[in-house]
Amino acid sequence: MPCHIPSTLCFPPAMGEALQERRGAALLPRSCCSRRGIASSHAELAGCKMTLTTTPAASVAQAFFYLLLCVPWGSSCPPSCQCTERAGAKAVLCSSRHLEEIPKDIPKDAVFLKLDANSITRIPSNAFRHLSHLEELDLSRNAIEKIDRAAFKGVAAGLRTLDLSSNRIRSIPKEALLALNAKLRLANNPWHCECALQEVLWEARLDPDSVQDITCHTAPREEYVGKPLLQVLDAGVNFCSVRQRTTDVAMFITMFGWFAMVIVYVICYVRHNREDTCKHVDYLKSLPSTQGHAETASTAL
Repeated sequence: MPCHIPSTLCFPPAMGEALQERRGAALLPRSCCSRRGIASSHAELAGCKMTLTTTPAASVAQAFFYLLLCVPWGSSCPPSCQCTERAGAKAVLCSSRHLEEIPKDIPKDAVFLKLDANSITRIPSNAFRHLSHLEELDLSRNAIEKIDRAAFKGVAAGLRTLDLSSNRIRSIPKEALLALNAKLRLANNPWHCECALQEVLWEARLDPDSVQDITCHTAPREEYVGKPLLQVLDAGVNFCSVRQRTTDVAMFITMFGWFAMVIVYVICYVRHNREDTCKHVDYLKSLPSTQGHAETASTAL
């Protein structure tokens, strides 16, 4: 945002004596401007204003150069968003902008980031890693289906609120959420009730006003479908123990398969050795008769 007010521009104090009024525009020393580059009062404006008569082209070029210094190039706003300030902190508003992915050029000093009501389908790894000051993140009312394990890496320590409600999330790596200290909103998603979601419910900081709206869209048993997850767990269901039993059964089947293979191998080995033994015995039995014929032949000679 340029550093200006109507008919008034800021410039560094070093150029104060060199610049004069031209075409009714007034130039102010930078000390007369607020943090956002706007003179705070008409009294200050009157005390700082200087007039400019026709100046050489070199002075005009110098004035233009110093005006460029008033622009905060380090915190430019994405073209599809609006950047403003809320309680002295930077807020980046990207709501309802038909975004299909998270903008790459979000200012590093952003504290509030609203990406709600868009068409974002995925949160990739390190999507917000450069936003170390981020405290509130709104991703509600999108079409998010996949969240990578390291999606919120870099913002875990400072993030206070994360809204993922009203998306298309069926499951989420628990590592992506359990590392956060933020208050989570996960309501109105087509959740598949399983052990990972149960662990998130037990260990993460969920918003108490929305936890009742986390319902089972699908589940290992049909009777749980359509019910709030909290209600299912309160009834004594433990999805993690179900997974453990499933793992035990799988291990038993695997061990039984290996045992059966060993038995089959032993049977085949024994049969093969038995055939070889029979052939060898038959060969040994044939040896005496051959030796007898040889002795008869030698006696006749």
